[in-house]
Amino acid sequence: MSQRDEVKMAVAATLPSESGFDRSVSNVLSAMEVDPETGLAEGDASERLVRFGPNELEASEAEPAWRKVLAQFQDPLVLLLLVAIAISLLAWALEGADGTPFEAIVIAVIVVLNAGLGLWQESRAEAAVAALQRMAAPHAHVLRDGQRHEVPSSEVVPGDLLLLSEGDAVCADARLIESTSLRVAEAPLTGESQPVSKTIAQLGSATALGDRTNMVFSGTAITSGTGVGVVTRTGMDSELGRIATLLDRTEDAKTPLQTEIDLVGKVLGIAVIVIAVVVSATIILTSEISSGSDLVEVLLVGVSLAVAAVPEGLPAVLAVVLALGVQRMADKNAIVKKLSSVETLGSASVICSDKTGTLTRNEMTVRSVISASGSIDISGSGYLPDGEATLDGERLTDAVLLEEVRMVLGGGSLANNAHSGERDGEWFVEGDPTEAAILVAEAKLGAAGARAARFERLDAVPFTSERKLMSSIEQDNEDHARHYVVTKGAPDVLLGRCTHERSAGVVVALSNDRRAQIGAGVDLMASNALRTLAVAYRPLDDPTTAVDETLEDGLIYLGSVGIIDPPRDEARNAVSEAHAAGIRTVMITGDHPLTAGTIAKQLGVAPPEQSVVTGTDIESFTEPEFREAVRTHSVFARVAPEHKLRIVAALKADGNVVAMTGDGVNDAPALKAADIGVAMGITGTEVSKEAANMILADDNFATILTAVREGRGIFTSIRKFLRYLLSSNMGEVFTMFFGVIGAGLLGIDTAGGTIAVPLLATHILWINLLTDAAPALALGVDPPMEDVMAQPPRRLTDRIIDREMQLGVVLTGAVMATATLAALDLTMTGGIFEASGGVVEGRTAAFTTLVIAQLFNAFSSRSGRNSAFRHLFTNKLLWGAVALSLLLQVAVVTTPFLNTAFDTTPLSVPQWLLCTALASSVLIVDEVKKLILRTNTSVLASPEPVR
Repeated sequence: MSQRDEVKMAVAATLPSESGFDRSVSNVLSAMEVDPETGLAEGDASERLVRFGPNELEASEAEPAWRKVLAQFQDPLVLLLLVAIAISLLAWALEGADGTPFEAIVIAVIVVLNAGLGLWQESRAEAAVAALQRMAAPHAHVLRDGQRHEVPSSEVVPGDLLLLSEGDAVCADARLIESTSLRVAEAPLTGESQPVSKTIAQLGSATALGDRTNMVFSGTAITSGTGVGVVTRTGMDSELGRIATLLDRTEDAKTPLQTEIDLVGKVLGIAVIVIAVVVSATIILTSEISSGSDLVEVLLVGVSLAVAAVPEGLPAVLAVVLALGVQRMADKNAIVKKLSSVETLGSASVICSDKTGTLTRNEMTVRSVISASGSIDISGSGYLPDGEATLDGERLTDAVLLEEVRMVLGGGSLANNAHSGERDGEWFVEGDPTEAAILVAEAKLGAAGARAARFERLDAVPFTSERKLMSSIEQDNEDHARHYVVTKGAPDVLLGRCTHERSAGVVVALSNDRRAQIGAGVDLMASNALRTLAVAYRPLDDPTTAVDETLEDGLIYLGSVGIIDPPRDEARNAVSEAHAAGIRTVMITGDHPLTAGTIAKQLGVAPPEQSVVTGTDIESFTEPEFREAVRTHSVFARVAPEHKLRIVAALKADGNVVAMTGDGVNDAPALKAADIGVAMGITGTEVSKEAANMILADDNFATILTAVREGRGIFTSIRKFLRYLLSSNMGEVFTMFFGVIGAGLLGIDTAGGTIAVPLLATHILWINLLTDAAPALALGVDPPMEDVMAQPPRRLTDRIIDREMQLGVVLTGAVMATATLAALDLTMTGGIFEASGGVVEGRTAAFTTLVIAQLFNAFSSRSGRNSAFRHLFTNKLLWGAVALSLLLQVAVVTTPFLNTAFDTTPLSVPQWLLCTALASSVLIVDEVKKLILRTNTSVLASPEPVR
């Protein structure tokens, strides 16, 4: 153990908690060995800096470039392509190394492009710990040797006295020893939507992180007031550092698509070996091998067929389809950092969302105002002053009530230190968000400018957490310069300081019944998760009176306001759409349980009767109880970052594909652990953006559903081109295998030559290059033929190549091979049917039939159950790809120099018609199969809808 670690343990041993929040001020000062009057001596600070190290977050060791490059070639499918390159080069060498090995070059280009694309994506990916480091405050003010010093934040040490004031960024965890109206924005760390008022009072040992009101934490910001705190934790020992450690230890999991493609690669690898061995052995057993050149020819056919069995176009088509999906998502404000993540969202069965800034606007808004004459609502959300006062859903026209509401908001705006306005066409607020909300509400009623011009602040009694009040001394320049005390604060406290109430322009005494009525109204707002503030005033007859809290007596009650961080308007519809698509929505927040529960019920995340699970509950649960709570509850509040990680892990363990959204530092570990992390682009911290797979440029929860729809569409596209590639390759394999087996029946063994094969190696390689490219790519961008959001998400146990597809691939391959061998027999002499053509003519007909059959298969592969004639002309790219492939095949058959290169001969018009008719059997048989499946849905389970 290092000396630094020993020192840390020694200090930790003096504090029973992580930071001293459950110890008295004197106890913490004694443990940290610091004088509250003078702070640390410079010598002591230097010595502690050596012992504890700098106040910095440690970045994990960077992965070397060579390892990143090597990782691009470890995918099973890529390894299979590397083997295909080796086989192609071997075949080229066995043929005498004549000409250019185009097959090997094409596959090599595909592999290199895939690797380059992967490296480019990684270069933009995670540097979350580095982002955490950038959040640290560059300088801090500390008390040393009795003097105020500004020091680099990296040199702050345990025991330093931090001097805090409005606007400061906190650079270390500190136990407060002084607090004057101190309020801290902790949303990025804890998820708390409102600035937290700080005290110095000792707390209980079980106090959750978000409720540690006698602490300030690294990475947070002072919104108002002043304070002094003794530093207890720095660097990686701070709460921010603890999150960095969680983030660094959280490993990236493979996406469901990556897992599926890995499986496909492994299965294909085994299949290629089996095919090459079986076909080669079959040829040897059925042919007269008399020389080494004959063996070379057998091997050439075997390896060519092995290469043909590998859909080398798959990685390229997959990369292009995902890249196009990334572009489409970017156009819809969803920035995807990792290609494979595009499809993952389409598989999401659970979306876990932070509350503040994700489901809500993170902009405090006045929703209700209660005065003597009634209660009204104020429309509009956020800091844009668009909205109006309404009563029972109608615009407020009652002049008396409207004037009372204006006085409540006006008083709240005077006893206020926030600022709002318009700058460069954008509305902004500065200061406490709750105070800013009152300014915006007043502006909605059109009274802000006049009141600001009329009143002049002379002095103020600042807010303290003990009094829970703030007062302003105002001079009314339109009323003979009269002075007033205007006070706002906690309703229960302020009401106790009031003796009268202003009602319909008249000041009347407050009776006990009226006090109870006011209290009930405030309680009703609080039960709806509204933060409540009351406003009162009184004339100040003697302007020379001392400005202190004694002024806050004998007040005249004006009314109360209810403030909330409102749900996003679009989030409610998005949650509803997610539920309709079979996707569960779970809220995980560090905010207060009452607020979380109310917002969740307003958005439809949870039913009204469902309770909220807190971080304290999670700590008390046994593991089975915890897993059951995760299965049955949709709202988790006052949770720490490690709780979020546990919830995500439990959901994944239940077989869910989990998307996690968030914007704060506290969300970063869970964002990284989820199958796909989604960060907010506007309000999100750099940490959350770096940890996520996707960033919402518009901070709109509804954009996630747009991305889900895109992801589901991409999954259907992947199934389309996989169905096409695998069935087409299966047709080639069956053609060669059964052609060799039935060589005698087909007359191939009497057609001259030692090796009896229906197609030559050059034919197979040409078909593979011709049909694995353009048609497959066109299928990759084929629009979905069904409403993908009307179906439930696919389960992790659902294979991308399921049983239905497997049987379909075999059936199509068998029909394709039958049509190809029939064309050979009907054209070449010596077979089952009478014909007069030679072996070259027969092989040309078989070659052409197989190509045309695969082009018909491209249309059939658009759906596993829907007819190929449904929306037949919606994919113009597919028609273009088929036409191009057909033209190239015509050129191979009719052009003299290509006849020589591919050992083909021109076909007559009747022969072309015969090839086309036989090839169309692929489409006909597939239509019959689909009709059976549509009329008898119990035949096979399928993820595709029957429509």
